[in-house]
Amino acid sequence: MDHDVIIVGAGTAGCLLANRLSADPATRVLLVEAGGRDTYPWIHVPAGYLYTMGNPRTDWCLRTAPVPGLAGRALAYPRGRVLGGCSSINGMIYMRGQAADWDGWAQAGHRGWGWDDMLPFFKRHEAHVDGGDDVHGGAGELAIDRQRLHWPILDAVRDAMVATGVPEARDFNRGDNEGVGYYQVTQRGGRRLSAAGAFLKPAQGRPNLAVSVGAQVARVVIEGGIARGIELMDGRRITAARVILSAGSVGSPHLLELSGVGDGDRLQGLGIETRHHNAAVGAELQDHLQMRPVFRVRGAETLNDRAATLAGKARIALEYALHRRGPLSMAPSQLGAFVRSGPEVATADLQYHFQPLSLEAFGEDLDPFPAVTASVCNLRPRSRGHVRAVSPDPGTPPEIQPNYLADEADRIVAMRAMERTRALFRAAPLARYRPEEVRPGDVHTEREALLTEVARNASSIFHPVGTCGMGRVVDDRLAVIGVGGLHVVDASVMPSIVSGNTNAPTLAIAEKAAAMMMA
Repeated sequence: MDHDVIIVGAGTAGCLLANRLSADPATRVLLVEAGGRDTYPWIHVPAGYLYTMGNPRTDWCLRTAPVPGLAGRALAYPRGRVLGGCSSINGMIYMRGQAADWDGWAQAGHRGWGWDDMLPFFKRHEAHVDGGDDVHGGAGELAIDRQRLHWPILDAVRDAMVATGVPEARDFNRGDNEGVGYYQVTQRGGRRLSAAGAFLKPAQGRPNLAVSVGAQVARVVIEGGIARGIELMDGRRITAARVILSAGSVGSPHLLELSGVGDGDRLQGLGIETRHHNAAVGAELQDHLQMRPVFRVRGAETLNDRAATLAGKARIALEYALHRRGPLSMAPSQLGAFVRSGPEVATADLQYHFQPLSLEAFGEDLDPFPAVTASVCNLRPRSRGHVRAVSPDPGTPPEIQPNYLADEADRIVAMRAMERTRALFRAAPLARYRPEEVRPGDVHTEREALLTEVARNASSIFHPVGTCGMGRVVDDRLAVIGVGGLHVVDASVMPSIVSGNTNAPTLAIAEKAAAMMMA
């Protein structure tokens, strides 16, 4: 064998796995990444996500199929294509989800995946700003920091949330994230800390760890029901005793199908020889759909007006250059809230990402008036989609169909979310700013009209999971069912979506996977 372990994908999970597995000097590890090195300066400036998403230098630049529930719109679907993967282009929010999410996995039969089981794996790599305690780690590789800027208008939104009965939350990561507060972020000294920076860079000097960039994998080589290695796009084959797919919720199921693991009838129709039939590969895609109502405000500074002039832009650049503070240090969302859509809901099922800015669509100019965006998503959608190969050519992207709002229950929660958001901006602490709803606009009050407007403006919040889910495609040790020597370790293995952002859960999954493999 050329290597003991090949890891496909140097993203969030792949970088951590490479560090942990190569800690044993007797284990020869190869980490393969289709993208390039993380030398692009905008990766490391927190606000640089504006220049990394949709940029082929750092993003696969994928798009969904037309989504029926979104009036047939096809959405941009950013996925990291660089060392660090999505952790090099994401919003940097550190969020574990709720204890009930993980306990739900355990109760569904996935032993060892409950909240108490997973706490040690979260803590192992944390360097939390408040130090270690019974819930957080203080000496790990991943810095978890507070944000380095302040907007009074967001304080007013927080106070309005409290006035509507939502408790303040200093830390969303202690098991019950219900409340309102400021997000903690994966930054160090005002700079993004990706999985590549936290885990791969410290390990790259190890003689038993090789990192290959610009190397896209065409398929896993499976012979006699066992993974023997990988084949690259240029035809080269590399052998290993174990292959780990960490290519993400789009890349991992796509590679499985290209390798002959999937729905046999569909694979045969594509001209791909079936190595193991499993119709669950690529199915059960879940994602968080965000609605983005915008409220114009008066008498408050937002990024819209701070960045409206050359002088303002210059001050922003100088503040960051001198102090690593200000708008260039900010995550896309600063203030967050987790609330229930109705009294019958057991735990918070809505998540807010409040932003002191607004724009018509991602990538366009900021609006020429001060405004706040109240992005809100249904944390536990019932709608399910899929990722499917459409060609045996590994250079052809798969079909991504999230099926947003396909389930009536999700449409009901969307309407409740809009009602709750409008009530929030009518609360007394915001009155002096005279908020005015400009998107979708409060003329859209009837259910069908509002649903139409949501369908026109909603977008992914980039949390796809479930396409190689535990119990369906992999077992509880993340080994691919029916194929020896092959594992999947990334967000695709989640049996159901967590109630929050997905980067921190993916790191914990990788931490546990590494411990199981080393044992």
